[in-house]
Amino acid sequence: MDTRTAGNFPYPMGRKKSMTFWRGYEKDETMNDKTEQAIGVFDSGIGGLTVVRALMERLPFENIVYFGDTARVPYGVKSVETINRYALQIAEFLLKKDVKLLIVACNTMAAVACQAIRDLSPVPVLEVIGAGAASAVGATQNKIIGVIGTPATINSNAYARAISLLDHDVRIFSQACPLFVPLVEEGWFEHEATRLAALEYLKPVKAEGIDTLVLGCTHYPLIKPLIAEIVGPQVRLIDSAEAMAEEAAGLINARQLGNPSGRSPDYLFCVSDVPYRFQTIGERFLGRTLARVEMVRL
Repeated sequence: MDTRTAGNFPYPMGRKKSMTFWRGYEKDETMNDKTEQAIGVFDSGIGGLTVVRALMERLPFENIVYFGDTARVPYGVKSVETINRYALQIAEFLLKKDVKLLIVACNTMAAVACQAIRDLSPVPVLEVIGAGAASAVGATQNKIIGVIGTPATINSNAYARAISLLDHDVRIFSQACPLFVPLVEEGWFEHEATRLAALEYLKPVKAEGIDTLVLGCTHYPLIKPLIAEIVGPQVRLIDSAEAMAEEAAGLINARQLGNPSGRSPDYLFCVSDVPYRFQTIGERFLGRTLARVEMVRL
C-alpha cells in the first residue's frame, strides 16, 4: 500500500458481535418488535442527506430520522476528542428516538468515533467508509486510487486501511480538502471559489495517474459535477451513499426488520441550528421537499 498521509487517529477494527455488520451473524430476535421504528442517520451537517436520498430510493417504506449538526459543522478540522464527544451526543439523541438502526453518514465520525458509537449502541451501526472502500476496489482497473476528505478523515488513514484490507496491491493517494465542507454548506456548488479550491486540491492526486477517486465526505457529491470536470472522464468517482443503502437493505432483510405497514414513510429532519438557506440546500440535496425540520439542542 502506498499512501501520502499518515496519522495516529484510531480506526475501529474490533467490533462486538451485536454491533457489527450483519454478514456472518445470526438474526437478533429481540429486534423483531422494532420493524416500524425509524432508521437513524447522522452527519456533521447536510452532507448525510445524500445517504438519506439513497435510503429513500432503496427502502421506500422505511421511516427515517436524520440529524445534522449544523451548529458545529465542520467536524473535519476538530480534535479526535471533540469529534468523539459530538458523535456520542448525537447517537444518544437518536437512540432516544428508539431507532432500529444507526447509520454514521459522516466520514469524519466514521473514521474517528465509530467504535465508540458501537460500544454505546444497542442497535446495529453501519458506517460509510467500508462501503466506499469496497466500491473503489471494485471499480479500479489500474489499482491506483485517490481519496479526498476532511483533514480528520485523511489523517486517520481509515480509507487507506479499509482499501488495503480488501486489496493489498492497490496504491492509495490521499488529499485533505478542508474548504469543501464550508463551501458546500454555504451552497456554493458552482462558485468560482469552489472551483479554485478544487483545482488546487485535485492537482496532486490527479498527477498520480489515478483511475478512481473516492469522495470521502458525504458533502462532496453536491460538487460532483465540478470534481468530475476537473479530474476528467477517465477517473471514476465513488461516493458511498448507494453502497450504504445496499448495506442497510441487506441488514434489514437479514434481521427481518423491514417495515411491514405499507404506509407512507415518515421523515423527520433534525438540526442543531437552522442556517441560512438550509431548506433550499437540503431540498436540492434530496430532490424533494423537507416537510418536517426541527431544531434541537443536545
